[in-house]
Amino acid sequence: MRCATIAVLLLLTGPALTASSLPPGSIYHLNSTLVNQSGAAVGLDTYRGHPVLITMFYASCPAACPLLIDTLRAVERSVPEGKRRQLRVLMISIDPERDTAEALRKLAQDRHIDLSRWTLAHADAATVRKVAATLNIQYRRLPDGQFSHSSIVSLLSPQGELLQQSSTLSSADPAIVATLVQVTQ
Repeated sequence: MRCATIAVLLLLTGPALTASSLPPGSIYHLNSTLVNQSGAAVGLDTYRGHPVLITMFYASCPAACPLLIDTLRAVERSVPEGKRRQLRVLMISIDPERDTAEALRKLAQDRHIDLSRWTLAHADAATVRKVAATLNIQYRRLPDGQFSHSSIVSLLSPQGELLQQSSTLSSADPAIVATLVQVTQ
């Protein structure tokens, strides 16, 4: 737990990555299938045509993942209402063994997540690795069953291009908000 706490503290002060430092192209080229909190199969591009905040998490996380949810909500609140309606949120589990549709649905219910614009999803281990690698998210399972992982929020353009990333937790990164406002119609 001490290592996880130190990692969270380091990530709290991390800078945003700008579009020029991100890999080019659309994440949608992965053509991956996810299973959402309702048990329905959806494509990674489920929100094509909308700006998307995307992150990776696991439902039983005691520390960083609840902060990721709070961060996503803070970004939402920082965007003007008209533009907020365009925004979508995709959270993909790094723990496909435990994060079943039922577990994701329970988390959404417990955290009062708006499932009209948010999707919590899981996928097979290979898909999780591909998405994590594309988003530059590192994770590993610890002996106690928890995970050590990057806590990164990524902003995708409506076409799935990686526009910006931030490791700011618990508050809205102004750079993400500014870019989001710029790309919403």
